[in-house]
Amino acid sequence: MKKKIYLDYASTTPTDPKVVKAMEPYWNTYYGNPSSLYQLGLKSKEAISQAKIKISKLLNCQTDEIIFTGGGTESVNLALKGVMNKIEAGHMITSSIEHHAVLHTADSLKKSGQAISILPVDAEGLIKLSDIETAIQDNTRLISIMIANNEIGVIQDIQKIGALIEKINKARAKKALPRIYFHTDACQASGTLDLDVKKLHVDLMTINGSKIYGPKGVGLLYIKTGTIIRAIIDGGGQEKNLRSGTENVPGIVGLATALELTNQTKHKENARLTKLRDQLITGILKTIPKTILNGHTTKRLPNNVNISILDVEGEAMLLYLDEIGIQASTGSACTSTTLDPSHVIRALGCPYEVAHGSMRFTLGKYTKATDIKYVLKHLPDIIKHLRAASPVIVDMKEVDRAIKNAPRKIETL
Repeated sequence: MKKKIYLDYASTTPTDPKVVKAMEPYWNTYYGNPSSLYQLGLKSKEAISQAKIKISKLLNCQTDEIIFTGGGTESVNLALKGVMNKIEAGHMITSSIEHHAVLHTADSLKKSGQAISILPVDAEGLIKLSDIETAIQDNTRLISIMIANNEIGVIQDIQKIGALIEKINKARAKKALPRIYFHTDACQASGTLDLDVKKLHVDLMTINGSKIYGPKGVGLLYIKTGTIIRAIIDGGGQEKNLRSGTENVPGIVGLATALELTNQTKHKENARLTKLRDQLITGILKTIPKTILNGHTTKRLPNNVNISILDVEGEAMLLYLDEIGIQASTGSACTSTTLDPSHVIRALGCPYEVAHGSMRFTLGKYTKATDIKYVLKHLPDIIKHLRAASPVIVDMKEVDRAIKNAPRKIETL
């Protein structure tokens, strides 16, 4: 039987058996509509209430500040469109390395008349606080910055960014300027980092279930009390009129359980994964010449390894790895059907050749030390084989020069 090593946990995770067990009664036993007044419906409604209580404790928020959605992408759309669509000629700020759920929503807002500013990142994927201050305009109403990047795993200092925005809002209030709301995409950070919304100073936060060993097709949006937001789905008025549609009770129960379970083990698991992550990074950089680690060396998620291997195509590496049972990614799984180079790697200042040769290995709760050894044993030979047939030879000095001299300007659309 062919060996199978799954190293694409940033794409999605298997559902934890304990999560499946918690969800099971709400498929066929307690299947009532939560809006119904009889006992079967009230049982489902109570399950949603209990889920919100669990999650509110983890996020340090009120239960009525949690809105359940159909996943991370819907949550992002509700946050961005829900705030910006109420404003005429408004302005929103985001970054060049956001998930396409944010960037494509921003593009949609631009088409509807909103102005969008895209912040650059440095060569390691970090945003400068000074760029945020520079980008703010009198009509700025929303800033959306992800906590941790889904491709390169870089962690932004959301606490400092949030504190800065709060300080700016106090000054704006004295000038009778509107409040700036702060949204963060925490899909990759959930289950790993501290998501205390008060410490982070955020008004809106997106989380989904598929990254934390929970069910797919369910997410949430934290909305701080007082945030002015409108619904983007019309219907029966569920979830405080902000997310109409019969609630996905099994999914909601599963999401809450998954968040609870990952939070209980995150410190021990983070330490274990960091050790394996660093072994993989060191091993690849040491045994394979002409390789580049994408993203900050330490300010990154404990499970993320994103490395560009020059003179080869990422897609070719992916296919050869799959042949020997290693399942990885060339970037975000949400855009894996396109051959376009990663916008995240390009945002670091890397040339197309570097972006095309990027590989993402993301580790998880079932990753073992033997899995890392297996990758390090076979990957060098695969690269030698692919390079022998490659017509492209990339000059490392040219790459270093390109990254160093890459223009890093705020782009206003």
